[in-house]
Amino acid sequence: MARVTEDDGAEPASAAVQLQELLLDTEDVDTFLHQVALLASDGVVPGASCGITLRRADGPLTVASSDALAARVDEVQYGFGDGPCLTCMDTGEVVLVVDVAEDDRWSPYRARALEHGVRSSLAVPLAGRGRSTGALNLYSPRPSAFSADHVGQAERLARQTALAVALAVRMSEKAELTANLRAALTSRAVIDQALGVIMGQNRCSPEEAFDVLRSASQNRNVKLRSMATEIVQAVSGRSPLDDPRFV
Repeated sequence: MARVTEDDGAEPASAAVQLQELLLDTEDVDTFLHQVALLASDGVVPGASCGITLRRADGPLTVASSDALAARVDEVQYGFGDGPCLTCMDTGEVVLVVDVAEDDRWSPYRARALEHGVRSSLAVPLAGRGRSTGALNLYSPRPSAFSADHVGQAERLARQTALAVALAVRMSEKAELTANLRAALTSRAVIDQALGVIMGQNRCSPEEAFDVLRSASQNRNVKLRSMATEIVQAVSGRSPLDDPRFV
């Protein structure tokens, strides 16, 4: 796994390139986030566990993790409704726990975190469109595992991850919009063909033809496009959807 390192000030660009390559090489956002979690756990502090939390309408959700430990410790915080990850998302600020055993914040969470062997942690916000959309969470079995340099690396990785996720979501939305638009244009073309058939058979206006098509659709309790497809197929002998112009 490629590591995020700090070489002659080139790390930010390196992280951006690594994440861009990951985004291009993975088939979906879930797989991409899982690879980011592995990259963070290996590259920021080797031996640490990483969980990625995103804010959802029904509450926070760990969408990817480097291992089961990170997912469990994230879930502990969701159960208590408190912890470094949630504080990070609420404030939009980095939350560093140097030693869980000596940090008296989030007392219920602290006891459970120690039971899971967590001694230090780092939560870095994932920000998009001016607000915190989630957090990148790192957990270590060692106290004082995260130095100032580690915090900087995690912040840069989180920024690039947030940008990459936003890009992936935008691309997905555009692809869906394109598919919907193509479907709408196909429906329109088939309906127009059916209207032409009805006009020819009934020697009527386009408005009257549409009324005939709509009535037939309602009487048969089928969609307008399905009714139009049947009409065109009955006249031409084949489905208009077989026409490559409608694919």
